[in-house]
Amino acid sequence: MQISKYSASGNDFAIFVSLVSQNRSELARKICDRFYGIGADGLIVILPDSKNDFKWEFYNSDGSFAAMCGNGSRAACMFAYENGLAKRNMKFLSGAGVISGEICALENKTAAVEIELTNAKELAKSFNESSHEWYFYDTGVPHLVSFVSDVSEFDLDLARAMREKYNANVNFAQIYKDKVLVRTYERGVEDETKACGTGMAACFYAGLVHKNLGNQIFYPKSGEKIEFKFKDDKIYFKGDVKHTFDAVFYE
Repeated sequence: MQISKYSASGNDFAIFVSLVSQNRSELARKICDRFYGIGADGLIVILPDSKNDFKWEFYNSDGSFAAMCGNGSRAACMFAYENGLAKRNMKFLSGAGVISGEICALENKTAAVEIELTNAKELAKSFNESSHEWYFYDTGVPHLVSFVSDVSEFDLDLARAMREKYNANVNFAQIYKDKVLVRTYERGVEDETKACGTGMAACFYAGLVHKNLGNQIFYPKSGEKIEFKFKDDKIYFKGDVKHTFDAVFYE
């Protein structure tokens, strides 16, 4: 089967097209395996949709299904545009609802892609636990957010414990001058990743509500620049997506 690989802010995804929707959990584990497969944080299957440009199935690297992935959405938009499945402005159906995307620029297999996320939802009032104040939002999938003084002191054990207790991704964010630094522990990957789009979106929204942040530049662990803005009660974020390679995977 023909598969393409895309990287969005350090999150990497294997993507292919199918006409049939089915459970591909086992296939996702095989493809995402970094030793015996292609290696990826997630698998995206692009499918036809009667009301939108396309719809997707999204799987984490452990084979679990995810309703939404911010960086995966940007990668899917670039894939759809490059393969003639959508124009520069597009909409696709995710498990969290309809996502709008725009290819803002494309050159040498790298595109600046902006997406509009579904409305953020507060899942719980802020609370204190393990010497941290936590905010809990759903930006397509659930995220815990804690603002810290130094993200370099990332507590992997605490992140894993909070993920298991609340069944949510866990984010530590540092407001540093005119930017925000974020590190994320992702469920489904069950480890820290280079970046998480919905995680940064949750940090952005929590910052808007609780820290008087405005439109902001974010940097995940990968160090790549991500632009966030809030307009008409919607969260938009833009960053580069790279088409890294195409391959044939022998299932």
